[in-house]
Amino acid sequence: MSPATANGAAFDELDAKIEAGMKSYGIPGVAVGVLANGQEYIKGYGVTNVDRPVPVDGDTVFRIGSTTKTFTGTAIMRLVDQGTVDLDAPVRRYLPDFAVTDPGASATVTMRQLLNHTSGWLGDDLQDFGRGDDALARYVASMTRLPQLTPPGSVFAYNNAGVVAAGHVIEAVTGSSYEAAVQNLLLDPLELSHTQFFSDEIIGLNIAASHNVVDGKPVVDTAFWLFPRSCNPTGSLISSVRDQLRYARFHLGAGTAPNGTQLLSPQALLAMRSNPGVGGTLQVELTGMGVTWMLRPSAENETIVQHGGTWQGQRSGFFMVPSRNFAMTLLTNSEGGAKLTTDLFADDWALRRFAGISNLPATAHSLDAADLAPYEGRYVTEQITESGGVEQAVIDFRGSNGQLQGIVSDAADASTNPDEDTSPQLGLAFYRRDFGLDLGPDGAPVGTRSDFVRDPNGNVAWFRSHGRLYKRQ
Repeated sequence: MSPATANGAAFDELDAKIEAGMKSYGIPGVAVGVLANGQEYIKGYGVTNVDRPVPVDGDTVFRIGSTTKTFTGTAIMRLVDQGTVDLDAPVRRYLPDFAVTDPGASATVTMRQLLNHTSGWLGDDLQDFGRGDDALARYVASMTRLPQLTPPGSVFAYNNAGVVAAGHVIEAVTGSSYEAAVQNLLLDPLELSHTQFFSDEIIGLNIAASHNVVDGKPVVDTAFWLFPRSCNPTGSLISSVRDQLRYARFHLGAGTAPNGTQLLSPQALLAMRSNPGVGGTLQVELTGMGVTWMLRPSAENETIVQHGGTWQGQRSGFFMVPSRNFAMTLLTNSEGGAKLTTDLFADDWALRRFAGISNLPATAHSLDAADLAPYEGRYVTEQITESGGVEQAVIDFRGSNGQLQGIVSDAADASTNPDEDTSPQLGLAFYRRDFGLDLGPDGAPVGTRSDFVRDPNGNVAWFRSHGRLYKRQ
């Protein structure tokens, strides 16, 4: 069977999986792009808006969410190539007043640690500092309130605040706004004409509206589209699958722009997916993070280079296997898109079908009560909201039938009504020490993985879920 014939059958199967997921998960519109065996496949499914339906195609624009972070990282690497940024230099070389709560971390944290998510402070800071060009500067000045959770470089924990700080370094080095710098360094040279930061820059394009899912049906929610400018380096880019595949070809190639200009050295491209920081989990098991890229192992010892995006009503996935010249991106316009991206980017169906590689094996084991006991207890995490308030989430884990079962609540519910709802809301089935398959309320695996982090004395100190750390109380 020729590669083209094999790809054709795989593309048909991909179509069927996407169409089934749209129906099951309440997703009105999807766009997919694949590079495999020298072929490019771009296709749109469904509509942009259930109230004013227009077909989705390869040029329809969606928010790509946190895949934006890789654009921030790539822009930084252009500055590294130019000699104006050193990944192993302290952040204070570029932002002399930079500070979080911990003085030691403030003085020593490096650019690389911002970009591989090992800076160690509270990372979920979503504060909105307005639409002005000073939004990032004001955000970074406010980081003095962020508590240090772990020493810099020691633990992977997804950190939006660190990437905003990196975005402000771009501003400091280039003397322009973050968005203008990325436009000049990356978007314009790569000819990504359907990739922009601001809504007024996409007027006239085919735009995928954001949808919630209510009673299994997609419902337009215009409030979902809004994004704070102060967080732009972490997730605000709007793009199409055609542009995303052009971006993938750039990262899989030799660093040249479409016109042949050398935009980034091959060494810089390789550096982005090399020298990973410490590993862990972020939906999948990670070797670690490179420069803003999740580096994911496979059973065949090939590196999967991955990211994805989560914003309200806009869920997406993106991964590449450089050794196999494979890339795939998926954009959706619904909260239900989270389940479809799990199906295609956490599960290894697409990797096996198009790149011939598979996930690390994970066979769940039933543990006895003594083995589960070190993991039991209450775990708490915090985030700072757009308005600057602090919200907490609590997970109470107890062993049951060889697995961990967890009850999720906010702090107020946990303290005032601890027994109000005792039905398991999530669970974990261990497949090796400290690592488990996530379970849904029905006790079945949901397709993602989480893990526990131990302190220097070997005691369980944190639960890590979706890359976030929950501290054991």
